[in-house]
Amino acid sequence: MNGKNSILLVDPEFDPNTAADCQLLIRLGPDSFSYAIIDRNCNQLKAVYDQQECEDAAANLEAAIRNDSYLKLPFESVKVAVYTENTIAVPQELLATMEPASFSGYFNTAQTEVLYSHAETSQNFSIVYNFNKKIEETLQLLPGSRKFEQTAPLLALATEQAPESLYLDFTPGSFHLGYLRGGKLVFNRYFEIENAEEFNYYLLLAIQQLEIDTMLTAVYLSGIVHEEDPIYQCIARSFSQVHFKKAEIEHIDCRLLEDMPAHYYSGLLAIALCG
Repeated sequence: MNGKNSILLVDPEFDPNTAADCQLLIRLGPDSFSYAIIDRNCNQLKAVYDQQECEDAAANLEAAIRNDSYLKLPFESVKVAVYTENTIAVPQELLATMEPASFSGYFNTAQTEVLYSHAETSQNFSIVYNFNKKIEETLQLLPGSRKFEQTAPLLALATEQAPESLYLDFTPGSFHLGYLRGGKLVFNRYFEIENAEEFNYYLLLAIQQLEIDTMLTAVYLSGIVHEEDPIYQCIARSFSQVHFKKAEIEHIDCRLLEDMPAHYYSGLLAIALCG
């Protein structure tokens, strides 16, 4: 499948007839979508597709599901992580006494009646979320898939025990910021940006509003960002501990990506770690 600003990498030895041994990972952002195929029998990454700067990412995903021969394969399992504005973190003790549907009143965009929840046991909260009608209808084309929202892969990446950690995941037109203090999620949000100056504004605002200690905080970068990027320079001016974050998926051979920056697809591959 070809598209504007897209890339498809496929292991030449990948046999579609082995799909029953494979896991499909799909990531749908506000302006991008990507997928990966992992053969769990031989523990190898077999395919990666990535499309950036989508005007309508949900429509592009729907077209891919209908037309991409790889997405039509009968996979052993499918996991999907989706950006949604309709999401709220609910303490476990509160969720135990209330129905998840009672929290949908906090959502401020058009919604369906289909509601999801996912427990983040390490954080002692559950994420309650749903998707707009168009996305929900698209996801119904993936029967049996496990559906997560965007926080799940970010927390799967957050394995460091630094006193404070800042996770920044980038597309060409947006970034996802997750801030953890003492291993606990303090702040989590997507921002749309047009340039490095706009990014720098949001970064400095987050530092000020969240009282981030820039000397103590370790910053982990993933997605479309590199050292020569003006955005990287903005980060390096404020923080001394800046690292590119590779998704650590135990025993998975990712040689398919050996010619790519290892952090480009961390957010996608981290979906495999979501329980």
